[in-house]
Amino acid sequence: MRIKIGKMYIKNPIMVASGTFGYAKEFERLMDLKELGAVVTKTITLTPKKGNPMPRICETPSGMLNSIGLQNEGLNNFIEEKLPYLKKIGVPVVVSISGDSVEEFFKIASRLDREDIDAIELNISCPNLNRKTKRERLIAQDKDATYELVRAVRAHTDKTLITKLSPNVTDIVEIAEASTRAGTDAVSLVNTFLGMAIDIKTGRPKLGNVTGGLSGPCIKPIAIRMVWEVAKNIDKPVIGIGGIMSSEDAIEFLLAGAKAVQVGTANFIKPDICREIIKGVKDYIKNKGHLLKKGLNIAST
Repeated sequence: MRIKIGKMYIKNPIMVASGTFGYAKEFERLMDLKELGAVVTKTITLTPKKGNPMPRICETPSGMLNSIGLQNEGLNNFIEEKLPYLKKIGVPVVVSISGDSVEEFFKIASRLDREDIDAIELNISCPNLNRKTKRERLIAQDKDATYELVRAVRAHTDKTLITKLSPNVTDIVEIAEASTRAGTDAVSLVNTFLGMAIDIKTGRPKLGNVTGGLSGPCIKPIAIRMVWEVAKNIDKPVIGIGGIMSSEDAIEFLLAGAKAVQVGTANFIKPDICREIIKGVKDYIKNKGHLLKKGLNIAST
């Protein structure tokens, strides 16, 4: 069950996804946090962000749309108020970061490099940020922009770097390859799909920001396909994300070539779901580990 990602060791391959577990304290009465492989924090930015207008969440068939807009209290507040608790949990801490420019990303990374954390996840793929124009692309939608950002951050930190990729692209492999060349230690995929829902009673969008990120079971088959495509084309660990609601779902990602997984939307439905997933994956490895090894080998050829 023990996995190595960059310089970080995790005791099992089950992590919680950014934005779905807060800063972990909210869940301490619901499960033993020490059972987790790692905690990925809610994304932080250099300065506080108010986030997008309400409403920010709505249900969809087999999933949900969210448009939080990376609401957070900024880097200084995170270090002073949130990080002390996270360090006490006893599992690796992965800090998710985002910025409006390359400079903001490496400023955050430089500051976190002096802190007792285990890894930094570069959230270059959130679809819910306000852009200057609707056609302005995310960093993760451009292989050259991805390369430049990852390379800049890599020059400012020795921490394990994980680059979180967007599924809203034509070829996710070329983006993964660019981040690998730039020095990332791993890639995590996928972030949410850009989606939209309309209230037919009012004729208005159900989200205040009109569009949002689609997550949940509905995206799992596409996410697994993307993980498989990336895993067989890069030589860095892949962390699978997308619609994991059970241990069976997590195992599918591992068979597709993921080294570890992140559980997201399921935390809203059953806050202690990771405990069940960890047990199910452990039992699978014990009873059918040969299939898992075979699957990984297939994915890497």
